[in-house]
Amino acid sequence: MRITVLTVPDCPNVPLAQERIAAALDGRAAEVELVEVCDEAEAARWGMTGSPTVLLDGVDPFAPTGAAPSVSCRLYRDADGTVSGAPSVAALRQALSGADMAQSVVVGDCCESEGFAVVGRGGRGRRAPAERGLRAVHQAVLRHFAATGIAPEPGELATAAASTGRTAGQVLEDLAREDFLTLDEQGRIRAAYPFSAVPTRHRVRIEGGAEVWSMCAIDALGIPPMLGRDAVITSLDPVTEEAVTVTADGGLMTWEPADAVVFVGQRPGGGPAATTCCDALNFFTSDNAARTWAKEHPSVPGRIVGQQDAEKLAAQTFGPLLAP
Repeated sequence: MRITVLTVPDCPNVPLAQERIAAALDGRAAEVELVEVCDEAEAARWGMTGSPTVLLDGVDPFAPTGAAPSVSCRLYRDADGTVSGAPSVAALRQALSGADMAQSVVVGDCCESEGFAVVGRGGRGRRAPAERGLRAVHQAVLRHFAATGIAPEPGELATAAASTGRTAGQVLEDLAREDFLTLDEQGRIRAAYPFSAVPTRHRVRIEGGAEVWSMCAIDALGIPPMLGRDAVITSLDPVTEEAVTVTADGGLMTWEPADAVVFVGQRPGGGPAATTCCDALNFFTSDNAARTWAKEHPSVPGRIVGQQDAEKLAAQTFGPLLAP
């Protein structure tokens, strides 16, 4: 479990949040990280909707529907109506147990899948750590994809890796081992979530950038908040083969058709997201089409996710990736 507390500098409610998190964990092992956010752009990248914001495995379980990124003071209302500067211990315990994670519709009896965590390396998040040059090279890869639509060659990453005294190839191998990206047999980048170097059913046209392929529906939705740019996402429903289009404009997303949904699934057995998740996270033109796919693939547990939940998951998974 990874817990991230997003805060503005000197937020008076952070100690209370940390105290309650410790009480809710009650000795349970967890990585607790404190991140200072200084402006609205950073708040949007991190998925912060006021200070403090508590993320559990990259997801804000307390976020009100439609909440906008903000660096203002955030208040939480307890079950008894009490207003406080941090989630209550009871609310945190409930969130930690995952009891509040099912606003989406459970398909069949397969709710034992990781659900919202499937895109985030089993809950460990997709933001590469700074050590060993991982973050510098990873961010260089992502920016290259966004600018050109293709993967960089290892030689193009030498500068990003050089400050750590390592070669780009060594860093790429570590990134692949930890599932931040995938490599082919020649050591070239085949995918760097959310981008794919080979065609998929998800195409994203980035304003002021390139047209890129994305690995899955959630990855595609994560590209606009990650880059802070508008984009047009075009995908195909795997059941009807009809188009689903999502237009990101000024931070708002418009879906066509209006009833489109996303199925978030994961194949059993473990392994990198490219093989266990990506072909199981798709746009569908309707809830009925998604249910049809789920029935045709009973071995893939997952959930049907509404538009707001899909956008939230994407922003919280990929929004922070290019932050310093």
